[in-house]
Amino acid sequence: MPPMFPIDAKTRDYNQTMIDKFDALVAPKGYPWKLREILPKVLVAGEAAGTLSAEGVKLLDKSGNLSAGIPLCPPEGDAGTGMAATNSVAVRTGNVSAGTSVFAMVVLEEDLKNVHEELDMVTTPSGDTVAMVHCNNCTSDLNAWVGLFKEFAEAFGMKPDMNELFGTLYRKALEGDKDCGGLLACNYFSGEPVTGLNEGRPLFVRRPDAHFTLANFMRNNLYTCLGAMRVGLDILLNQEHVKIDKLLGHGGLFKTKGVGQQILADAVNAPVSVMSTAGEGGAWGIALLAAYLVDKKDGETLDEFLDNRVFAGNEGSTLDPEPEGVQGFNEFMDRYLKGLPVERAAVESDIW
Repeated sequence: MPPMFPIDAKTRDYNQTMIDKFDALVAPKGYPWKLREILPKVLVAGEAAGTLSAEGVKLLDKSGNLSAGIPLCPPEGDAGTGMAATNSVAVRTGNVSAGTSVFAMVVLEEDLKNVHEELDMVTTPSGDTVAMVHCNNCTSDLNAWVGLFKEFAEAFGMKPDMNELFGTLYRKALEGDKDCGGLLACNYFSGEPVTGLNEGRPLFVRRPDAHFTLANFMRNNLYTCLGAMRVGLDILLNQEHVKIDKLLGHGGLFKTKGVGQQILADAVNAPVSVMSTAGEGGAWGIALLAAYLVDKKDGETLDEFLDNRVFAGNEGSTLDPEPEGVQGFNEFMDRYLKGLPVERAAVESDIW
């Protein structure tokens, strides 16, 4: 989750320059406090946040299995625990979570040069700066189309297994043209601030001469799941020249082996890994941070602890981008951006 106030990655504390600016801005109001006096103390991974009290034991566990005095690590939100759970806390690493919504987080080597409305700034549990692209829409429209295919199968008297149906359609997408054959879907069930839309209308459009096949249709709907996110990542990669050495994917989009993973690798033009543990989520992430508090060696950083003592031997599967796929996704993105006025017209129309 975003910190309460911007963090300085060098001091691992609140950004003093920004604190001074804030205090200067509110000085005319005559408040009896300075900002730093009312903000909580910053704690990073590995520092003790306290111990479980006897009163806390009674609130958390009526069975009596917990004991007072258990050490507590600094708390984290979903972003921080997700970074730990996917081993994405080192500089130049990142992770993409793709499900109902989609977000990408990249740990930065240095602060961004400019402010971008499309990007949120958060931190790793250790206090390193992270740029996050968060988009509201990902797989909802794709799931709706798969549901339609389920109805089609049922009309013929079949009872398709949903996992098999998703897998079959996802794998079919890999047979499609790399640029989706001229098709365009926009998966906006809700607004998408990254592309400047306050509301959404799911739509599918094509030219009369488009290569309209099932494979291209599915590939197009998988591509568009990452379209808005790619807009934000383009700012990071092309305008801010951020470097990514390793990207890890997790979430429902990656459930079918090798499909969403390959499409993401092509979309970001970087290797993408998927681990068997990636689906464990925040609960496992905070457990790892608690383990780091108790078990870390002197001088051992969080990324060293995760690399050497948690994820060693569990690298998962990694897929590299394919040149034709990269080119195809870029061609799709050109169509996607040029198609946004169609989406905007649908939102502004009185028909819906």
